[in-house]
Amino acid sequence: MKKKVRRSQVADEGSCALCRLSDDDPAMFGEKVTLKEHKLSVHYFCLLTSCGVYQRGEEDEGVFGFLVDDIQQEIRRSARLTCCCCKKKGACVGCNVRSCRKTIHFPCGRKQKFISQFTGLFPSYCPDHSPTQSLCVGLDLSLPQSCSVCLDAIDPVLCYSVLKCPSCNASWFHRDCVQRQAHSAGLFFFRCTLCNNKDDFQEEMLRMGIYIPERDASWELEANAYSELLEVYNRCDALACLCTDGRSHSAKTGWFEVIRCRLCGSRGTHRKCSGLKLNTSDWACSDCTQTTDGKASLVASPQGGQRRSLLSKRHLSPIHSSVRSGSPEDLLQALAAQLRPLSVQVEVRRDRALAAGVELVRRTDFDPTHTLSVSSLQDSDSARQGFLKLLLQQIQDSVVFEGPEGSKNLALDSQALREDLYFDVGCLLALSLVHGGPPVGFFSRALYQCLFNFPPNWPLTVAHMTPDTHSTRQIAKAKSLDELKEVTAASWEYLELAGCNRPISSLKERDVLVEDLVSFTLITRMQLPLQRFREGLRTLGVFDQVQLFPSAFCSVFCEAAVRLSAQTVGQLFTVEFSQQDDRLDRETPVVTFWRHFLLECEVGRSSISLQDLLHFATGAEEVPAAGLLPPPTISFLHPGLFPQREPNSKHLLLPVTSSYQAFKSSMEQAISHHVHLLPTES
Repeated sequence: MKKKVRRSQVADEGSCALCRLSDDDPAMFGEKVTLKEHKLSVHYFCLLTSCGVYQRGEEDEGVFGFLVDDIQQEIRRSARLTCCCCKKKGACVGCNVRSCRKTIHFPCGRKQKFISQFTGLFPSYCPDHSPTQSLCVGLDLSLPQSCSVCLDAIDPVLCYSVLKCPSCNASWFHRDCVQRQAHSAGLFFFRCTLCNNKDDFQEEMLRMGIYIPERDASWELEANAYSELLEVYNRCDALACLCTDGRSHSAKTGWFEVIRCRLCGSRGTHRKCSGLKLNTSDWACSDCTQTTDGKASLVASPQGGQRRSLLSKRHLSPIHSSVRSGSPEDLLQALAAQLRPLSVQVEVRRDRALAAGVELVRRTDFDPTHTLSVSSLQDSDSARQGFLKLLLQQIQDSVVFEGPEGSKNLALDSQALREDLYFDVGCLLALSLVHGGPPVGFFSRALYQCLFNFPPNWPLTVAHMTPDTHSTRQIAKAKSLDELKEVTAASWEYLELAGCNRPISSLKERDVLVEDLVSFTLITRMQLPLQRFREGLRTLGVFDQVQLFPSAFCSVFCEAAVRLSAQTVGQLFTVEFSQQDDRLDRETPVVTFWRHFLLECEVGRSSISLQDLLHFATGAEEVPAAGLLPPPTISFLHPGLFPQREPNSKHLLLPVTSSYQAFKSSMEQAISHHVHLLPTES
C-alpha cells in the first residue's frame, strides 16, 4: 500500500464528490481539482483523509496519483456511511481508533473538532480520541494574551481552536490563523512567529492537524515579487505643489527635482515647493523631524558624527555563542555528524558537474544528509572528491559570480533569479563543504562581509567592487569639479537608478556620492540574490556555523588552498607502531625514511609529487575543508616489497626496508603505477 503524498495543485469550480460542498478555500480544504472528462471534482484534503482510497498511481495519473476508479469506488463506499454531524450520506472520514465507529465529512469534521494529521497514513481522530496539548509548569497565564498571527485577543485556554508553540510556550494562536500561516509560508518558511523555532514547531503542528504544504512560500513563488526593491520614491508630498507638470514629475536637476527624505526615504518634495535652496540635497520630512531632532542618521557612527551609509546596517552586533570556537575542520566535522549511510546517486554527464548538482538539489526527494555516490571508474571516495572539485570550479565560473579569479562577488543575473540559481549554488557550496569537498577559496572579502558581517561594520569601498564597474571608478578618480560633473552627466542613467542623480556643487561631494554608489551596487540592488544565497548556505547548518565563527571560516571561503608541504602531509598521518619490540625496532627507521621521502617529494627530488602521494594514500587530491575522515593512519608491512593502500579507511601500509634507497624506489614504483592507471580528465 503506497503512502499518500501531499501536493498542492490548481483549483476549479464544482461540488466536491466526497463532501458535497462547493467551498473553494485551499488553506482549509485543500485545492479543489476538477476532472472535466469524468465530471468529477474533489477537495484535496477530502482525498487525503478518506479511509478507503490510497495513492496507487504516479503523480501525473488521476488526481495526483489517486486513480479515478479508486476515487469513484470510495464515493460508492462512503455513500453508505452517515455523517455524525450533518446526518447526510457520504462520510468518508473515520476515527482512526478501531473501537470508535464515528464517520464524518471532512468539512463537518472541522466543525466537530476532528483532527486529521497530514503525515504518515493521514489518520483522523474524533474529539474523544484526538491528541491534545498540555500546559508548561510555571507558565504565567495572568498576562494578557493575543494571537501571535492575527494579534486579536485570545483566551490562553488550550482547546481545539487555540494552540500554542511547544518551544517557547509564549506564542498562542487560533487554529485557523496558524493554518493560513502554514498555507502561505510553506514547509521552508513555516515557523513560530515569536521564537522562530522551526523543527519542533512543525512537528507539533502536524500532530495537532495543521497541513503544511511542501513548497516554497507563496511570496517567493510570485513573479517579480521583489521588483519594488529597485524602485525609489519619486513624488512631491509638499502641501502645495508648485510644479506645473504635477507631483510625480521629477527633473534631473534644478528646482523641480524630487529629493527624498534622508531618514525614511518614503517622502519627497520639489525644492521649490518646500522653499529649499537650489543646491539642497539634504532634507528630512515633517514626520521624521517630529520624531527626531531632524539630525538623526540611519546608523550611529563609532567615530562620532561621520556619515555612514547602508554599508554598515546589517547585523550591527556580532553573534555570540556559548560554543567554543575551534578550527574550521572541527566545526565542519561536527556538521558532518548529520550525514547518514544512505546514498544518493549523482549522474555527471560530460563533466557537467554544476548541471548535475543543480539537478540533484532540485529533486523532490533530495536529502542533504544522504552520502553522495558518483558514477566513476575510481573508488567511491575518489569519484566524490573529483566531482566536488569540478563542481566548485564550475560554480566559480557560473553566471552567479563575477570578478577576477579567486576574488568573486555575486553578480546580478535576471535568469538566475527566475530559476532561483542563487539558492541552488548556496546549497551546493554548503553540501560540498560538509561532504568532504575542497575549501571554497574564491569569495572576495566584500562578499564575505556582505554575507557574514565580518569584520563587523567594515565599510566597503570602490576597491571591493567588481573591476567592470566603470562609472563608479571614474567618479572616484575625478580630480576636479568639472571632471566630476562630466563623468556624472555621462552616467546619469545609472545614477538615476541608484537614486544618486543629484546636483554636484563641489568636489567634496564626490566621496559621499561614491559611498552611496558602492552601497547601491554591492548591497541594495543585491538584496534578493544575497537573501536566496544565504538560504541555500543554511543547508546542513553551514551558514549558521559560519555566522557563529566568521573569523575561523574566513580562510575557507576567501583564501586559496595552502600548497601541500612535507610538514602538512606528515601531520595528516598518525603512525601506528607494532607492540612487539623486535618489530618496533625495524619500524622506527622506516618513519625516518617516510619523513625524508616527503621532503624529497616537496623539493622535486622524487619522480612523484606530494599530491600523487596523498591521492595514493587517501584517495583525495587535496585536503578537504572538513579534513580527511577518517583521520589517515600509517602502519607497516612485515615483510613487504611495496606500499599498500586502503583508501576507504585512509590507511597506508609502508614496507619495512633496510635502506632509504630501497624504501624510495618501492614508494615511487607503486605510486607511479597508481597514477598511470588513473582515468585522464577530458
